[in-house]
Amino acid sequence: MAKSKIVLAYSGGLDTSVILKWLKETYDAEIIAFTADIGQKEELDGLEEKALQTGASKIYIDDLRDEFAKDFIYPMFQAGALYEGQYLLGTSIARPLIAKRMVDIARAEGAVAIAHGATGKGNDQVRFELTAAALAPELDVIAPWRLEEFREQFPGRAEMIAYAEKHGIPVQASAAKPYSMDRNLLHISFESGMLEDPWFDSSATDSKGMYVLSVDPEDAPDQAEYIELEFEQGDCVGLNGAKLSPLEVMEALNELGGKHGIGRVDMVENRFVGMKSRGVYETPGGTILFTAHRKMESLTMDREVMHLRDSLITKYASLVYNGFWFAPERLAIQALVQESQKNVSGTVRLKLYKGNVIAAGVKSPVSLYNPDIATMEADPSKAYNQGDATGFIRLNALRLKVASGVEQNAKK
Repeated sequence: MAKSKIVLAYSGGLDTSVILKWLKETYDAEIIAFTADIGQKEELDGLEEKALQTGASKIYIDDLRDEFAKDFIYPMFQAGALYEGQYLLGTSIARPLIAKRMVDIARAEGAVAIAHGATGKGNDQVRFELTAAALAPELDVIAPWRLEEFREQFPGRAEMIAYAEKHGIPVQASAAKPYSMDRNLLHISFESGMLEDPWFDSSATDSKGMYVLSVDPEDAPDQAEYIELEFEQGDCVGLNGAKLSPLEVMEALNELGGKHGIGRVDMVENRFVGMKSRGVYETPGGTILFTAHRKMESLTMDREVMHLRDSLITKYASLVYNGFWFAPERLAIQALVQESQKNVSGTVRLKLYKGNVIAAGVKSPVSLYNPDIATMEADPSKAYNQGDATGFIRLNALRLKVASGVEQNAKK
């Protein structure tokens, strides 16, 4: 009889390499490894050979960068999503795409389950499994780190290294860093190790070697650089006069932002599972795009539509962070967001300088800003009669006066 098939989210690191071998032995199953290329760059080198050598019957390494930029990053940025006022959700937004492709592969291969190497303390386990539940409820999900037998066999890193050596799994144990990293097209994150101490200064001189995408703002060029971003219906479609795809925009902005030390965030955040964790993030291109998009909206977006969309930012960001990308409530909010973006078109000019993204101009053929009305000088259009404000204020003050009168009478 043919063996059952399990699709494993595989990065090639120590954890997923050990898990691949362990799954094959424990479940007597055929393991199909899957790696999503979402912008990890050199981290993908040698993965196919390594997966097959470790025991995978097959490996998919799929280039999902275009889809990631167009269908995940761009819609999220249209929504203005920012988790707890700081985090641009770089890791969070990648997980539903990875899980979606895993489901596709599992169905194509006739697999009975998917598996991942996320720990029982983190958010990723939730993101992977909620996506699977939404898209393929018939599939089982195996999370080894939540299985007692796995944790008993591998109580620490030393046991995993020993297991890898015993089974000839090619891992570079000596390359262990005092922190963990996760990279994609939108950002790179750092956590654990020395960063578990919230008093540790991630901007200190001895921490500079940790960063990958950006120079230290103190070491950035002394000369500011101006750039122009072109938007159509809420999406950035061009940079400095050149038409670009979403992927090309992200790659170009990452390079520019990294050059000027833009997009570093160090925060203590609230995980969905209930604990606080400290993370350091580099999001150079995303920080530029987020700022530019907001500037474009300020000129072209109706006030009440903007305020309505903004009232949903916290909810939307939490849905992304907590793994509900494919939930009906996120899709409903996205429909409202998409409608809100139909006139968010024009050009934004920004100045990049030593970690800062500085507004330097915005224009649009559908601008809602009318200088004739907004001017402090005489209004040539006579569209605004300042005397009208008297009644406007009087009506808005009525309830305040009534409440004050009630309060004054109560004190008598």
